[in-house]
Amino acid sequence: MPLWFSMLFLALGVACSPDTEEASEHPFDQLTEEEKRLPENALVGIKVNEKVKVNLFASEPMLTNPTNIDIDHKGRVWVCEAYNYRPAITGNETREVGDRILILEDTDGDGSADKSTVFYQDPELNSPLGIWVMGNQAIVSQSPYVWLLTDTDGDDQADKKEVIFKGIGGEQHDHGMHAFVFGPDGKFYFNFGNSGGTIEDRNGEVLKDSNGKPILPEHYKEGLVFRCNSDFSEIEVLGQNFRNNYEVAVDSYGTMWQSDNDDDGNKGVRINYVMEYGNFGYKDEMTGAGWRANRTNKEKEIPRQHWHLNDPGVVPNLLQTGAGSPTGMVVYEGRALPEIFWDQMIHTDAGPNVVRAYPVEKDGAGYKASIVNIMEGDKDQWFRPSDVCVAPDGSLMVADWYDPGVGGHQAGDLNRGRIFRITNSSSSPEQPEILFNTLDGSMEALLNPNLSTRYQAWKNIKAMGKDAAPALERIFKENTNPRFQARAFWALAKIDHDSEKYIQAAISHENPDLRIAGLRAARQEKLDLAPYLKQLVRDTDPQVRREAAIALRNLRIPEAPELWATLAAQHDGEDRWYLEALGIGAEGQWDSFYNAWLEKTGDEPMSSKKQQDIIWRSRTGRAVNHLAALASDQGQPLEDRLRYFRAFDFNPDREGKSAALVKMLEEQSLRQENQEESNRINKLVLSHLDPAYLNHSEIAQSALRNALKESEGTEAYLELVQKFEVKSENERLLEMALVESDNNLGKTAATLLLRLDGIEMVREVLYSGAEEKVYPMLSVLRGIGTQESLQMLESMAFDSSLPLNTRKEATSAIGGSYGGEEKILELLKSERLPENLIPAAVTGVSRAWRKSVRAEAASYLDSSSGADNPLPPMSELLAMEGNIEKGLVVFKTNCAVCHQVGEMGMDFGPKLTEIGSKLSKEAQFISILHPDAGISFGYEGHVLQMKDGSTLGGIIASQTETDIELKMPGGSTVPIKTADMKTMEQMENSMMPSGLEKAMSTQELVDLVAYLMSLKRESN
Repeated sequence: MPLWFSMLFLALGVACSPDTEEASEHPFDQLTEEEKRLPENALVGIKVNEKVKVNLFASEPMLTNPTNIDIDHKGRVWVCEAYNYRPAITGNETREVGDRILILEDTDGDGSADKSTVFYQDPELNSPLGIWVMGNQAIVSQSPYVWLLTDTDGDDQADKKEVIFKGIGGEQHDHGMHAFVFGPDGKFYFNFGNSGGTIEDRNGEVLKDSNGKPILPEHYKEGLVFRCNSDFSEIEVLGQNFRNNYEVAVDSYGTMWQSDNDDDGNKGVRINYVMEYGNFGYKDEMTGAGWRANRTNKEKEIPRQHWHLNDPGVVPNLLQTGAGSPTGMVVYEGRALPEIFWDQMIHTDAGPNVVRAYPVEKDGAGYKASIVNIMEGDKDQWFRPSDVCVAPDGSLMVADWYDPGVGGHQAGDLNRGRIFRITNSSSSPEQPEILFNTLDGSMEALLNPNLSTRYQAWKNIKAMGKDAAPALERIFKENTNPRFQARAFWALAKIDHDSEKYIQAAISHENPDLRIAGLRAARQEKLDLAPYLKQLVRDTDPQVRREAAIALRNLRIPEAPELWATLAAQHDGEDRWYLEALGIGAEGQWDSFYNAWLEKTGDEPMSSKKQQDIIWRSRTGRAVNHLAALASDQGQPLEDRLRYFRAFDFNPDREGKSAALVKMLEEQSLRQENQEESNRINKLVLSHLDPAYLNHSEIAQSALRNALKESEGTEAYLELVQKFEVKSENERLLEMALVESDNNLGKTAATLLLRLDGIEMVREVLYSGAEEKVYPMLSVLRGIGTQESLQMLESMAFDSSLPLNTRKEATSAIGGSYGGEEKILELLKSERLPENLIPAAVTGVSRAWRKSVRAEAASYLDSSSGADNPLPPMSELLAMEGNIEKGLVVFKTNCAVCHQVGEMGMDFGPKLTEIGSKLSKEAQFISILHPDAGISFGYEGHVLQMKDGSTLGGIIASQTETDIELKMPGGSTVPIKTADMKTMEQMENSMMPSGLEKAMSTQELVDLVAYLMSLKRESN
């Protein structure tokens, strides 16, 4: 296609209105696959907001695979490339010389890069995920390291590399360390996802937070947000319990925002206001259990369940955006773009191929937000925006990974990558010329929307010291933009010896955001907070009071209980943000704070919703009786009281809450008016009762017996048996294992039966000769994989006194677990299996996720499993037309055993309900043909070596200190006690079987992909 014709398509793609697109075929659809990937057509398949203008700033071959960008004070774009992304998994080629940090520059001012400089390249640089540029230096994040790269001689090439931090997660992990950013307070902010774990200094010493607590998984959960000084000292943990929080963004008041990723396919991607020191709910705060684990008052929708939003102590989400793979974020405080984007978050989400703004409004002590799309790859699903930054001229730069997939251990294309420039549709901003070495120039730079420019200003202002104060005072007092006032205030508070004067001025300011900034500065400067808090605890603005509550955290002064009680008395019963701020502020001082609050409430601390909330959120034994009274209050519907039962799990007074729960059982036994509700309450009490307390109460034991009888045959029954280890239930467990042999209830029942000394009962069934019991028992033992179960199955296989069909079924059942697969291969290698059992053994592992196991087992048959099914090249596959309805049939036959679409299929691998929005057509083929190239985080297989010598394999559905739920293909789970486990290691390969395409024709494969591509997200 001629270039002029491609550019015509480009113009049409940008200017075309939605109505026009619906009325005629989109130009992108008229391109060949090769033409679609050309840089000159980069915008043809992207829908652009009508209020802005977008142009291609840079593309391949100038750069490839950009993961993260930053823009320096000269307007140059610094790019982290990830050509060497996950080669051990993707199988892609690598650059032996390592990945690159590039500097891209537009030297002639035409809006496109024409100069590229390699700032740094080294074999040790492998898929860096973050860069922050500060003059001649760059902080580069690449787990397990954070490096400081310095250009010492001014040639734009780093000649010095220092380790700043290390020991952070695994090498090349998307859920590890992300980018650093510069805050208005002169500090650095950064984060890591839930593979980070810990952080060490350059000498390998585990860092401690500001409270002296080592930053380790036993102290902080999952993904974390940090702050430190610009010399990397005084590290603080500002938020925890995220999944894969990616690049924190900080506004001029010091407020933090970031995105977070759900487990793939669960529509739970979220945007968070990061309330300082908050718990954000990815894992159960007390047990560490995953969101799938059963719990009282569990949220009704999976996207909300994902974040434990009904649990006390979890900060609410600002916004949930559905399925996605969220990455870079910035707060746009420029004025070059249309007003709707002023002072708002701008965010890239590579999953749904979109760059969005989230206009925010204050909502009580928190916020609410809406969504405005800026760029959307509605046609070109290779558009994978990975980061966004603000240039000194106020334009936005967007990095595009440009790939059929979104990372997640997958890269389908190594040779492409783009940077887009977003400007106002009516004008093109120009790069400002700033004289940084002058006072006026430094003031101008401080007000620039670009962070690197502000950093240069900050350094100069700090060097000027008190000489800069008059100019800063003028901005603070006279400027009409409160964010500029905030930046000037932060500088005054940090550089001048009269910082208390400026902090008091901010705390007394008419603008609540500046009052908040003032209090934050007072905390950072370690001033006496009591006078400020006395002034602010009755502030008319709930957001200011929120900050006052947070400021009380670990503040051990005589006035603290009264100050907190004053704040608590102003809770309105509706504002969850405010309530969680109160909880954060009371940490470590709940007893005294709660007592002070009780004195204010008088004799009726439970008379209203606002008071009931405080009881629900509290973490003190002094609240136990109030909590029990609320849980027992028959004046409220039971559904409304579930929250109080759940709150017992978070109360630290084990003895007190157990006694209160037993007392509830006693009171229930005296009530006769509603037996059904009484039974439900008894079950609730038992589910929250400490098992060690059971033997202290005959009424609790009686309630347990009744609850077991009433819930027999259900998941709730199994949970009670497991929790209290009730061996007297073995007869019922055996019956349940047989009746429910084709589902997870039966497998769980059998597992518990074996654990509770019921092995002889199982063996008796297996040798009973009653086929109606023998075969269900063999079926339910398949996949358990414990040493006991495998030994019984092997004994049956070799017992010549048993019918041959029974022996074949037992042989096949051996291969239903990870350790059983190994056992089958061992039996085949040793030639111990009789010839007439070999086909059954091979059949038993025919659905093993390890291709090597299936292939080796099949080699012991006289005839192979069938001729290879060579596929045409990818270009031909992409050109073939598929039938969606026929693809659905293929899905049900081959994929539904491990994946769900809506309610169809098994919950084992990632949900595929919206996979057509997340992956391009090519990526769908790659995921099927090369499953190891795209293992979704959270769906990695694990191998567990048990103390009894058995080997189990599956996905960790939930893990606490005492229990593990191991999910098996087909969706069933096996409960395991961590005390019975010796070691646990992650599998290198995907648990999705490779060679799946060999079970279908080429057309069936194409039909399957057509069906998967039809699974689109609903438009916003």
